[in-house]
Parts: sequence; C-alpha cells; structure tokens
Amino acid sequence: MADQDDDIDVFSDDPGDLPKKKWTGKKIVMIAAPLLLLIGGGVGAMMFMGGSKEEMAEGEMAEKEPEEPTALIFYEVPDMMINLNDGGRKSTFLKLSISLEVDRASTATTLETQLPRIIDNFQLYLRQLRLEDLSGSAGMFRLKEELLRRVNQTVAPAKVNDVLFKEILVQ
Repeated sequence: MADQDDDIDVFSDDPGDLPKKKWTGKKIVMIAAPLLLLIGGGVGAMMFMGGSKEEMAEGEMAEKEPEEPTALIFYEVPDMMINLNDGGRKSTFLKLSISLEVDRASTATTLETQLPRIIDNFQLYLRQLRLEDLSGSAGMFRLKEELLRRVNQTVAPAKVNDVLFKEILVQ
C-alpha cells in the first residue's frame, strides 16, 4: 500500500497541504520581455512618426481652405410650363415658378452653370406627373422633395437647402 504522506488530500482545509505555484525568474523574464518590447516599440513609433504638436497644427491649418461665408441666397429658376400626363384626356398644363435656397455664393454660381441640366431634370420628372399626383398638401410636399433631390444630384457636391414654390398653376 502507498504511503499516505505522499498523497495530497484534496478535501483538506489546510492550505499548507496544497502544492504552491512558483514564479521562477525564467517565467517572469519570458512574460515581461515581450511586453516591454511591445510597449517600447509603440512609444518609439509614436515619437518617430507623430512629430511635434506644433508641426501637426501647422499641417492641419495648411490643408484647410478658408471657409466661404454663409448668407441666405435665393436663386430664381425661370418659369416652366409643362404638359402633364393626362392619360389621353384633354390637355392639362402646369405652370411652375420656383426659387432655390442656397447658403453660399459659390453654390449660386454652380446653379447658374448647371441651369440647363436642372431644368431638363425637372422637365423629365414633371412630364410624367398626373393631376392626381399634385392634389393636396401631401402631393405638393412630395413634389417639393423630389425637385430638391434632383437639383442636389445635379449640383453635387454643392448643396441646395430648399425648393420654394412662388407660383403653381394647374389648368
């Protein structure tokens, strides 16, 4: 039979009976050395590649262009007369006068240069509308949102803030 002094009683309440894990110098060096290398490498890379705070601030200021001052500008689109899609009934016309709201003078010049494209996009959309599409405030809101979406696609990256109806006449 085996000697009972060699066996460890797992259920013993005495902590002195359990074997103790030892932290040898070899284990400490194997764990600490890679950690120190990683930390030192990270700090060295930040110092080497980062530059000073003054240089970074000067570089950021050189990259940014001075911002254009904002002012509320209304660009007038020429009046449009459109024949609506009536499905074979008598002709129905839509007369539309609109203004485009922008907040930068550069956007207004972009609108000026892109005006033929803007009118073309509006005409293509408006020609497919029916009289029922324009009825009520919900129809007007959908029309306004669609015209805004189309003009912003045309003049991107410039941005038009709103489409304002000056006159809407359905005859």
